[in-house]
Amino acid sequence: MLSLLIAALTAAIVGMVSVLGGLIAYDPLRTLASPAHGLAGWWPLLVYGPWLVASLSILRAALHRRRAVHSWVVVILFSAVAMCLCVAHAPRTPIAMAVAGLPPITALISFQQLVLQITLTSPARHAQPRQRHAGGRANYRRTPHRW
Repeated sequence: MLSLLIAALTAAIVGMVSVLGGLIAYDPLRTLASPAHGLAGWWPLLVYGPWLVASLSILRAALHRRRAVHSWVVVILFSAVAMCLCVAHAPRTPIAMAVAGLPPITALISFQQLVLQITLTSPARHAQPRQRHAGGRANYRRTPHRW
C-alpha cells in the first residue's frame, strides 16, 4: 500500500515538473519560430508531441514489463532538442544558459524515476522452478516445448 502511495506521489510530482518545464520552455521555443506564420504558436508541439507520445509508450511498456528502447531514444532525442533550442535562445551567461536548459532535463530525469517507480510496484514475474531428475541433479539442458 505504501509503495503504491509513493508511486502515485511520484507520478503527481513528475506531472507537475513536466507541465512547469513545458510552460517555461514553451515561450523560448515559440519565440524561435517565425512570427510570419500563423501557426508559430503551435511550433513547440513538434518538439513536445513526439516526447509525449514516446513517454506514453514507455509508461505502457513499463506496466506490461516490456522494454521500450526505441521510445527511450525518442524521449532522449527530443529532450536534447528542447534543451538545445532553449539554451540557444538564452542570454550568453553560464547561469542563464543553465537555467534555460534545466526544464527539459529535469522533466526527463523525473520521468525516468517515474518509470522506475512503476516497474517497482508492478508484480514481478516469477521464474519457473527447475525440474530435477530422479538422480537429484538439476536438468541443465533445455528440452523443446511441444505445442
